[in-house]
Amino acid sequence: MSSYLIESLDSLSLITERKKIITNNNFTEASINIYDLDLTTIDCALEDLDTYSFLSEKKVIIIKGLENIKYDDYKKELDHLFKYIENPNDANLLIIEVTKLNNTTKVAKELKKKCKYISVSLNSKSFIKGELSGYNIEQSAINLLEEYCLGDITKISCECQKLKNYKYKDKKITCEDIEEIVVKKLGDAKDLTFSFSRSLALKDKKEALTKYRELLSYDIEPLSIIGLLASQIRIIYQVKLLEKRNLSDREIANTLGEKSDYRITKTRELTKFYTEKELLKLMQDLAKIDLQIKTNDVNGNTLIELFILNI
Repeated sequence: MSSYLIESLDSLSLITERKKIITNNNFTEASINIYDLDLTTIDCALEDLDTYSFLSEKKVIIIKGLENIKYDDYKKELDHLFKYIENPNDANLLIIEVTKLNNTTKVAKELKKKCKYISVSLNSKSFIKGELSGYNIEQSAINLLEEYCLGDITKISCECQKLKNYKYKDKKITCEDIEEIVVKKLGDAKDLTFSFSRSLALKDKKEALTKYRELLSYDIEPLSIIGLLASQIRIIYQVKLLEKRNLSDREIANTLGEKSDYRITKTRELTKFYTEKELLKLMQDLAKIDLQIKTNDVNGNTLIELFILNI
């Protein structure tokens, strides 16, 4: 089997499983090429699969993000991939890495049928106990560490190492140690910005204010938040206009110069909440706030909060 599908929510687990597959298939000396479909197109990965390597006899080709593309938008490319998997090049080792598959889609069904499927799921509490073996740690401290790391195994691993170094002498870890040493993990800024925009779209002022204050914890300046908001509203406006032409997510992404159609898919979840007139007014209001902050001695946070309260 030279084609693998790994599903895991954790990057450390994916990398660990990837290394195991590479070693077990004797591809440790091979070149490794990674294609993240949020950053590049699937065509690049397909071209690599179909091309012989000039630098080494063997290649490891890793494709990430296939769960974010739709079969109807990429039928030609995905059929090409499925056909390759049925008759792979023995000099290639294909590893497809996904976070969470929707098992009802054609892409998920075909990949699971044609590839060796591996699901990696680590229990974060058990992982913490294993990492801190030999140290005395109460369950409440384990729960707090998991909460601070949002269950991210990669971050948990790093923070456990810090805690072990910090408590090397007495080998006892408390909640107070975690509060002092562990840095709380924040959610992804892009996801948070999208949640913020969705709250605005739903006219949920309380939730929008909460999300805005979460954004402030990233130490983002008001002008930068205005820029993020304006960019999100602008693309909602552009997608709403292009929807009138009955274009697919991929066609809209190509028109707007987006490398991946994932952002378009997410944006289309919001277009139904706005009229074109409302979107134009929001952009105008943000432009006025931007000008006020730049030209007057005003509190940018106050202006943004007033903007939220007036939606």
